Amino acid sequence: MKNLNICIDIDGTITNPYFWLDIANKFFNKNITIDKVTEYEIDKVMGITREEYYDFYNKSKFEMHNEEVTLRENAREIIEELIKTNNIYFVTARDKDLKILTYAYLNKNNIPYDDVFVLGTHYKVNTAKELKCDIFIEDSYANAMQLSKNGFKVLLLDTNYNRKILNKNIIRVFNWNEIYKIIKEIPLCRKAI
Repeated sequence: MKNLNICIDIDGTITNPYFWLDIANKFFNKNITIDKVTEYEIDKVMGITREEYYDFYNKSKFEMHNEEVTLRENAREIIEELIKTNNIYFVTARDKDLKILTYAYLNKNNIPYDDVFVLGTHYKVNTAKELKCDIFIEDSYANAMQLSKNGFKVLLLDTNYNRKILNKNIIRVFNWNEIYKIIKEIPLCRKAI
């Protein structure tokens, strides 16, 4: 039996969090830099309407989520270590029509997993409950808050767009090495409770 059920978001969590910026800049003819990405919502960053964002996303989502998006440093190596003693579940808000592309991305990048859930919604609480999630690794502040308010422990990977006040169930982390260190220090005896 494995120790923990670890749920991991994909975009911005195992990938470069600003993977979409060049594509959005080109689409909207803007020149937004990474330091200006202080909001999670692309429409707010780009100064466009929500409808314009949906049009952009529907036209660009396959390009944005392609197999070439770079990984965060050490993400693959840490996940390879974690899966040896823990269950790894990827839980992503990506649209459901990106399911095949999501599997292709993980497989091409040799990222191991026990299962993948492509939800098509940012609401991840029910999936976390079904998976008996012990710890959730996220980059979205809103998702982290929602999960934490439902009793889940969250490791929030630091980005320009999630630097807000955290509650007691959220720990801000700055890299995958730090994630590994925290998870390795979680006492295993609590699984018997």
